[in-house]
Parts: sequence; structure tokens; C-alpha cells
Amino acid sequence: MRLVIAKCSVDYVGRLSAHLPPATRLLMVKADGSVSIHADDRAYKPLNWMSPPCRLEEAPGVWRVVNKAGEELRITLEEIFQDTSYELGVDPGLRKDGVEAHLQELLAANPETFGEGYTLIRREYMTAIGPVDLLCRDANQGTVAVEVKRRGEIDGVEQLTRYLELLNRDPLLAPVTGVFAAQEIKPQARVLAMDRGIRCVVVNYDRLRGIERDELTLF
Repeated sequence: MRLVIAKCSVDYVGRLSAHLPPATRLLMVKADGSVSIHADDRAYKPLNWMSPPCRLEEAPGVWRVVNKAGEELRITLEEIFQDTSYELGVDPGLRKDGVEAHLQELLAANPETFGEGYTLIRREYMTAIGPVDLLCRDANQGTVAVEVKRRGEIDGVEQLTRYLELLNRDPLLAPVTGVFAAQEIKPQARVLAMDRGIRCVVVNYDRLRGIERDELTLF
């Protein structure tokens, strides 16, 4: 990972245009090729970014980050205060809590939850950027990557998006579609998933465990 602290301005040219005026910011270049620009607020969310696959072209005073669609992130550097690189190695991935881990296990045993004809290829399918929770085949023998969360939020959709970008480079798996599965999915996460062609599935943890609700119902 490369971390650069610099006074810079940023212009994004693509489907939309955006401009960040000059300010001191953190530029982050990850091993997967992604480039993101951060301010000293907004928690983890960058001001702007370019997801892989993309290429970084460096020239004196300017970086050009271009993706396969030809969209460009242009970073104009006025002053560089720090430029440091670190070798982080392979990350073991996020360790899920008990409920989330058990939910993943139950869905692996019941892949038809995602649709008729679904079968499991592998649980915890390892990639260069971490394990995909479930790798499945649908009724048409297409490959499907499933990200399992207890509560589905935007960061989970972003995580699945990165997996899909990587998996779709493998000719033995592509085309790979995505399913975002959770007990609860936040509206913003659902909108982002739909925009990226990812299907959302709300799962009932108790029903998967074979537990019926005790209270009386009208229907």
C-alpha cells in the first residue's frame, strides 16, 4: 500500500464530472490497483476514488488514473509532504460474529434459498483480496458470488463489488453475478446493489434454523 499526503486538486471525468479544489489530502494506492482520495473526516469513506481494474500514470505534478471504460481521475499535485509504501501481505479477511458465521453455514447447506436450482460450489472461496462467503451455481449453471451479512449496509455491497470485479477476470468463472444476502438490508445498500446489478435477498435466520415463531398470527 502506498500512502501520499499532498496538497492537491482532483478532477473526475466520466459519466459525471466532479472537482475538488486544492487542499491537503491523503492519497491511497492499494495493491489491487485502486486509488482513493481521503480528507481528515468522513470516517472511512473517500472523497473520490477509482476502482480496479485501472492504471496509474504518473508525471511531474500530476497523476492520471484511468479505468477500462476510459473514465479518468486526474490529481494535480501542488506539494507532497509524505510518500510512503508498505507491504501489508495477504489479509486473512473479516472474522464474522457467531450469528453471521452460523447464517453463512446455514445458507451453504441451503443454497436453494437464493432460488430454485441453486447449488453450492464452495464456501469461503479464497481470492487475492479475501474469501467470498459462498460461491454457487444458479439453475442455468452460471456462477454466483454471495456475500452474507447479518445487517446489510453499503460497505458490504462495496466488498461484494470488489470480489465480482476480481472473479470476472477468471475465464473459468466468468460471467459471475452477485447476491447480497442479509437478515436486514438498509435502503441505501439496496439502491447501490441494484445500481450495480447485484440481487438482494433478505433471509430469515430462525426459519433457516427450523425454529417457528411462538406468537399467534392471523395468517
